[in-house]
Amino acid sequence: MRSFLPIITAFLIASSVSAHATVFATVHGVVHDPQHRPVAGAHVLLQALNSQFSLHTDTDSTGEFNLPEAPLGVYQLEVASTGFATFTEVVTVASGTNPVLHIALDVAGSSQSILVNGAESATMTTDSATPTTLITRSDIDETPGASRTLGMQMITDYVPGAYMTHDMLHIDGGHQTSWLLDGVSIPNMKIGSNVGPQIDPKDIDSLEVQRGSYSADEGDRTDGVFNVVPRNGFERNREAELRLSVGNLYTGESQLSLGNHSTATAWYASVTGSRSNYGLATPVTGIYHDTTNSESGFISLIHNQGPSDQLRITGQYRQDFFQIPYDPNPNDWQQASQYYESFGLRDGQTERDAFLIANWVHTFTPHAMLSVAPFYHFNQANYDSPASDQPVATTWHQASNYAGAQADARADVKHNDFSAGLYSFYSGENDVFGARVNKDSGLSVPNTAASANAGLVELYVSDHLRLGHYVTLLGGERFTMLRGDLNESALYPRIGATVEIPRLHWVLRGFYGHFFQPAPLETVSSAVLNYASQLPSGENTFAPVPSERDEEHQFGIQIPFRGWLLDVANVKNRINNFLDHSNLGESNMFFPIAVDGALVRSWQMTLRSPLIARRGQFHLAYSNQIAEQRGAIIGGFTCSLPGDDACTPPDFTYGPVDHDQRHTLNTGFTAALPLRTWLASNVYYGSGFVNGLADSGVGPYQGNYLPAHTTFDVSAGHTFAENWKVAVNAINVTNHRVLLDNSVTIGGFHYNDPRMVSAEVRYRFRF
Repeated sequence: MRSFLPIITAFLIASSVSAHATVFATVHGVVHDPQHRPVAGAHVLLQALNSQFSLHTDTDSTGEFNLPEAPLGVYQLEVASTGFATFTEVVTVASGTNPVLHIALDVAGSSQSILVNGAESATMTTDSATPTTLITRSDIDETPGASRTLGMQMITDYVPGAYMTHDMLHIDGGHQTSWLLDGVSIPNMKIGSNVGPQIDPKDIDSLEVQRGSYSADEGDRTDGVFNVVPRNGFERNREAELRLSVGNLYTGESQLSLGNHSTATAWYASVTGSRSNYGLATPVTGIYHDTTNSESGFISLIHNQGPSDQLRITGQYRQDFFQIPYDPNPNDWQQASQYYESFGLRDGQTERDAFLIANWVHTFTPHAMLSVAPFYHFNQANYDSPASDQPVATTWHQASNYAGAQADARADVKHNDFSAGLYSFYSGENDVFGARVNKDSGLSVPNTAASANAGLVELYVSDHLRLGHYVTLLGGERFTMLRGDLNESALYPRIGATVEIPRLHWVLRGFYGHFFQPAPLETVSSAVLNYASQLPSGENTFAPVPSERDEEHQFGIQIPFRGWLLDVANVKNRINNFLDHSNLGESNMFFPIAVDGALVRSWQMTLRSPLIARRGQFHLAYSNQIAEQRGAIIGGFTCSLPGDDACTPPDFTYGPVDHDQRHTLNTGFTAALPLRTWLASNVYYGSGFVNGLADSGVGPYQGNYLPAHTTFDVSAGHTFAENWKVAVNAINVTNHRVLLDNSVTIGGFHYNDPRMVSAEVRYRFRF
């Protein structure tokens, strides 16, 4: 009799409610996999929490289910399907409602997640040698400064060895990184030409950061791979959100986003604008000529054409402008030393970036699938100076077009996970360079235009072989062929293994592999130095750069304990043709170069907690790193002058690169307070970057490394009802300013960010 109690109660209530209400509802939903493809034949159980009453059904070929005549109440919804982890969720059925649920099933088996407060906070992987950090949308919203258009805190606060210096994100001793969208790589052969993240953090649903040791299907950017899952309309029902923020330094940001879904289709779109009087790191503690503004539009569309086919279309257009900061005091030590003079600097950089990706996924069986994704990417960075700039007025325009496709086939056969694929694109690049010398007797370089084309084809095969429950062997090959001004190719292996210790569930991993990283198509050649030194030259002012080749060794361990997850990794990367950037005299711009070799060694650690006392979560990321280079610059403009030490070094001993920092630590805590309020904090410690003027007698710092520095960030927020949220953010609360680096790249010397305080309001509404 107890199982019918909710129905009897419902009929009793029905006699007292109005004619427009009902005590029954139809629970309707769609079950899909992590890629939003429908799952057919999944068993759905709706169980009352306070009785034995239940309803159950199976999903149809489109992943849909219906549970009619569900009385009002609180239930536990359980969805189970072969090959997927069982999904459970508490569902409240209100009077007169017909809720539509979109349920994502996680893949069962080798990967497991520690769930905290409904969000995946730490991911324990037992079948991959790749150290991975997962950043969720709640992390981005709550981490101080992470949701800013130009913010990189979503990476630097959680990823060991990740930091900003001379306005560039560096990871594992370099800045060779790839941005992926739903697993599709956005092609870009540039180095240091653009500032800021590829995608606005506010358009990201989750971000997976991989740090080397990639299987053969993951590409070749050894320093970091950022796989973005964008926002989508499955979370919204004809809903829009308006976000407005204002702060000091005349900072303001706004975003309007909209989304909707049906059972088969979902879409999300946003437009964003921002501006500030502080953009790039400044050469002194004061902020002069440093305005920045940004505008972007983003769209995501998902359509399930049936149980076996899905189409995704994602696109973005973005443009940014940066004034180049300067030092207004001609008597400062930087300028008095004539090492770097920025008194007359009034330069600016304009950037544009756009991409369009169409991704079609076909599932043959639950164990076999094929995806094909054509793409287009446009990237531009234009650096300009007024003609009267001192000491040199410079022009450096770069524009690239990429068109290609990525195809992946995967099959799970008994104990093997096989994959094979193709990644290919055609690239066309147009460059303009000029340098007008307005001081001393140097000769000017007139504006010179050049163009270059290249084609890239990459093929891979990979396998994960599971030997019982505790051992996985990884193996694969990746073949790369690059055709341009330089014709290069590589066939490189990648092998690894993971071993899980029974009962303890500790996971040991090891990896060995080679990587081929395609270089920028061209850079300024040695002829520029010949102009500046009044040497005769008939050479072209552009030259190709040889591609980088890496050999990586890595071992690590993951240790779970009562919801805590500790990950420790040791990484060693030997590099030939190390891709980096340098500047021409005081031209103040990034130019791609290749150094003979480099060696990066590091210990990395991450630690994330479960929900502590049901209120808060702790995270920590630490890196002990040594990043060094050796030998001459073998690609670029430097090695043209007789007697130049960069061309004929006395030996091939290693010396630190300009962005080497031995110790980097980020640690923070996010607390869920009463009354729907949260508070988050982060402490950053850096031991100091390499001193480019060590023992030169120039400047206040004469040691091999610049000073250690610590900053504190904090944010807090509160939710009003369901539609309003407010938040405040403070970066570098104490306004502690130090000289980060003196490598004389864009903007000259660089001090760390000043105190930045902002307040944000969000309003969600129906349209």
